[in-house]
Amino acid sequence: MNSVEIRNQKIIHAVIEKEKAVCPGAVALIGIYGSFQTGDIHPYSDLDLLILIKDERGWQLGSAFIQEDLGVGHDIYCTNWDWLRHDACYEHPHISKLMDARIVYCADAKYMAELEKLREQVRIQLEAPFCQADFNRAEKPLHEAMQYYAEAMMAEELNDVRKAAGNVIYCAENAVAMLNKTYFRMGVKRRYEELNAMERRPENLCEMIENIITAMTVNSLKDRLTVLVRELKLCFEREKVCFSTTEKTADAETLKGTFEEMFSNWHGKMYLAAETGNRYLAFMSLVSLNEMLSEIGSRTDIETYDVLSVYDPDDLRKTAEGFDALLRDYLTEYRKIGLKEKTYRDIDAFIADYLSSC
Repeated sequence: MNSVEIRNQKIIHAVIEKEKAVCPGAVALIGIYGSFQTGDIHPYSDLDLLILIKDERGWQLGSAFIQEDLGVGHDIYCTNWDWLRHDACYEHPHISKLMDARIVYCADAKYMAELEKLREQVRIQLEAPFCQADFNRAEKPLHEAMQYYAEAMMAEELNDVRKAAGNVIYCAENAVAMLNKTYFRMGVKRRYEELNAMERRPENLCEMIENIITAMTVNSLKDRLTVLVRELKLCFEREKVCFSTTEKTADAETLKGTFEEMFSNWHGKMYLAAETGNRYLAFMSLVSLNEMLSEIGSRTDIETYDVLSVYDPDDLRKTAEGFDALLRDYLTEYRKIGLKEKTYRDIDAFIADYLSSC
């Protein structure tokens, strides 16, 4: 046993001894993860411990210190069952503590059994075929990356852009890992290696990240961030098409009433905007129509509508007519599946029909 291994054993023994002294019975198990588990050790490697505690008393075992003779810092963190159960839900790819820790102390076999149950829960999930729920889970860090990207675009100072860029990179890496239904097993220094081994990723992902972290000006950094975010979004769009096997078809139950709703919500507003010169009313009405059509398109096979192309801030009458043209196109889809728009010559005709089923 070399000097570093002896040091590690001393730390583990100290944790066990302190538990006996200040919080007897508070520790369920202790495991080693990180570089001393993977073998990826360097001269400044610290010991990463899974110290799983059973109650609040166990938090007393946490500590952080610097070992001056080796110039190594250590942080002894505790973890409770709730945190491990959250990791087992696989909402993020940083779960090596749960999955890979080599257990070196266990107070009772039942705790090892409980840990193995959580690990098996994750393994089953990771081995299952990629599905819509998996894609949705991967989209969360993608959306977070885009939010940080917006922060970067708004920043003016280089260091502020760099801060946001770091968060973009972190979230982008998480998104790619989740898209591949995997987790990071190695340390940060091996991140490129792990990312390059993932099948579903933007081409040259690590090169794009490297370009970002070597940028020396605000404009170059923003430009390179834009490339990364654009390619990441394209990667997700490709995978969304590839994994989806559900046949999306328009049916009467899905579309019933949507044409009338669109007409009701925005036809009058569009012509009022034209008459009063209210560009905001016209523009935001089209934005709302676009959102509704996009939502319908996500559930059916109807065509994509380029709604905002009809907007002309200098000619709101033409814009309103473009809105009507969009609705006529949508009405064609309506009629294809046997739906007929519901119209009445006046309100009395509607009321008579409305009450006829009473």
